[in-house]
Amino acid sequence: MSVENHVDHWGTSPGDPVSAALAAIETALGDLLTMDPAYWRTSQKKDVLARLETLKAQQAALELRVLATAGDIAEEAGDRDASAWIRANLLVDKSAARAQIKLAAAVAKHELLATGLADGVISHDKARVITKALNAIEANSAASAEDLLLAEKLLVDYATRLTANELRVVGKRILVEIDPARFEDAEAKALLAEEERAQQKTALRIWDNHDGTVGFDGVLPVAMGMRFKTHVEAWAQPRKQQLAEKGTPLPPWERLVGQGFARLIETIDPVALPRHGGDATTINVVISLDDLRKELGTAILGFDETNGTMISATEARKIACNATIIPWVLGSDGQVLDAGRSSRFFQPIQRKALRLQQKCCQAEGCDMPPEWCDAHHLTPWSLGGKTDLKDGVLLCPHHHRLAHAPGFTHERLPDGTIRFTRRP
Repeated sequence: MSVENHVDHWGTSPGDPVSAALAAIETALGDLLTMDPAYWRTSQKKDVLARLETLKAQQAALELRVLATAGDIAEEAGDRDASAWIRANLLVDKSAARAQIKLAAAVAKHELLATGLADGVISHDKARVITKALNAIEANSAASAEDLLLAEKLLVDYATRLTANELRVVGKRILVEIDPARFEDAEAKALLAEEERAQQKTALRIWDNHDGTVGFDGVLPVAMGMRFKTHVEAWAQPRKQQLAEKGTPLPPWERLVGQGFARLIETIDPVALPRHGGDATTINVVISLDDLRKELGTAILGFDETNGTMISATEARKIACNATIIPWVLGSDGQVLDAGRSSRFFQPIQRKALRLQQKCCQAEGCDMPPEWCDAHHLTPWSLGGKTDLKDGVLLCPHHHRLAHAPGFTHERLPDGTIRFTRRP
């Protein structure tokens, strides 16, 4: 029976099967939403989640079918596609709407994929992965129409057993699976070309947010990016484990990773950095004599306010523990009163000796392992402290910050531990 025979184009017919079907869905969802899942049996929750996943795939299939035939909406809106109407009426960004329309057109070309969506066995995300893989095969001059059809069949089958990310990996190698003899060399060449493009795309932007933070984003080749991820997580994961063992509420993983990245930067040995104009890479800190004497002073990273960054004197003292730093002390008239010596890290052998002696963070009650601690100068380097074992103490990042914070004092107890006390 034709739907067209029952549709009132003025929208007044109660016999409109499309409207009736949508109303039934809305009513059923409304009924479910009035119920409290807290009172459902475990088996009911599992059943609901499984069936909703199927329904989401079918909903996506229906939406993509409608979008694939939405040319009349575009004509009415006077736009090249239906995205303008979607933006105005559904408040969906045009870029997102156009991506959906593009996906709808791609799915419409592949019958097996469209059927999998309609049956609820392929999710929206997996459909996007499959269409991207099939588009790449269509653009491959070495692949035939038979290769394309077989790839679609294999990917639809894989989609019933793999996650979207796993399917993405399979999709990149699907032609090799179809015919290794023909496509293995082509895959290797394509991979080399992809890596070359990745090198050209490598970029990093850094900017001052003017709120005490610096923002950055960038793109790295995948091999370098995964190394970066591994290095950062190597610093973040132990911190997470320590907090979990102590029963402390865990901060968001993104914050732990950010702290791990900061630790990675702090522990870079200046000796390993490149040289500029014959001078070792250093951080220059410009500070007035008055500010040097005050606990709540300010300093400049760089040589002047125009090209430098304002930091607290506290932060400058903390940096002095872990970086090559040259302090320039200025008088009231800007005259250079002192160009201090360069201070380095505690040397690796000194760090090993401190770890052997002290076993963990020396703050009273802290048991952070020594490999995650900083070597801190008991007598601040800026006040003449020396980089030697007698003047060195292991502190975890948290207690190292307290050691330089003006709101706290600290003292070394007879047993060698450091006690922190908040200033009154």
